[in-house]
Amino acid sequence: MLSAVPLVDNPGRPLLVLGPSLGTSVEALWGRCARLLRGEHHVVGWELPGHGSGAPATAGFGVAGLARAVLDLVDRQWPGAVFRYAGDSVGGAVGLQLLLDAPERVESAVLLCTGAKIGESGGWRQRAETVRAEGTQAVVAGSIQRWFGPGFVERAPESARALVDALRGADPESYARVCDALATFDVRDRLAEITAPVLAVAGVEDQPTPAEGLAFIAERVRHGRFVALDGVAHLAPAEQPATVAALLDEHFAQAAGARTIEQTRAAGMTVRRAVLGDEHVDRALAGTTPFTRDFQDLITAYAWGEIWTRPGLDRRSRSMITLTALVALGHHDELAMHVRAARTNGLSADEIKEVLLQSAIYCGVPAANAAFRIAQRVLDEL
Repeated sequence: MLSAVPLVDNPGRPLLVLGPSLGTSVEALWGRCARLLRGEHHVVGWELPGHGSGAPATAGFGVAGLARAVLDLVDRQWPGAVFRYAGDSVGGAVGLQLLLDAPERVESAVLLCTGAKIGESGGWRQRAETVRAEGTQAVVAGSIQRWFGPGFVERAPESARALVDALRGADPESYARVCDALATFDVRDRLAEITAPVLAVAGVEDQPTPAEGLAFIAERVRHGRFVALDGVAHLAPAEQPATVAALLDEHFAQAAGARTIEQTRAAGMTVRRAVLGDEHVDRALAGTTPFTRDFQDLITAYAWGEIWTRPGLDRRSRSMITLTALVALGHHDELAMHVRAARTNGLSADEIKEVLLQSAIYCGVPAANAAFRIAQRVLDEL
């Protein structure tokens, strides 16, 4: 289980998830950059196992495993939410894996100082052995050389110190297991599968992930753009936080209108099945006719894909709002369906009762009377 780090509290705005580089904490790498964004995102970072506030790893994992863990982290607070993503180095590799494994969940991404394959397997395994034997102190000098562009340490000593302190404080075994994960990571032959808009950002001085690798990503994905930053090495969000914040704001604003109807429909179907259940959705789809097909697409894409996937409210809250609206309008068939959905979304029978009592005051006693009768029948069935 990965640890979440709140960076910018802006409820109701699109969710932006930020991923770290090996040896860093998400606050040290992304904190200043995140707070320079225009305020159009609710921003959360994730910690690598054994880094920053992250619990040490207890088992091996690959980059695909980290991507699944990021989805689990999002779903713990915003089940099924579609989000925007930015990651540096291994955080960027996880971003690529998310775009491949869960394309319906990631609206767009900024990948910085990373690659579809990073380094050579032998080098990663050797570094893992070194850290297991000698601790992370053994890689501090080399990391400083790789991480920072010319003059950064003198220009921003506090930022540099925070990053190096995070490396020294990282759990050696967890660090080594990230090295093991990178040793087997290679998605170069799958980049053409990625359909979401991607901005690939390189540091001109970056040796671990040279600019050519970022340009390769931008060329191979369906909708890619490449930017190279002068004077930057491997940790662009910390080295040029204002520039990176501006790039994120620009990319996500442009990409917001580029989400395809296919992506929206796929995200909607995922949430629709999670809330209403496969049996109900399969029955509705089986009954689709040429006459009703467009309507089914409409509710999947817009009710479920546009509204139920938004991170501004959790599914419990959306269920309560939906129940109240259905009581007010007397939509009894839909009410029965959404009582079942409310139980799926975590509302107890007592909480549903409280929603209906509240509705009795504001929607009218006769409407609530019918709603109680319908809800009782559904709860008895469940």
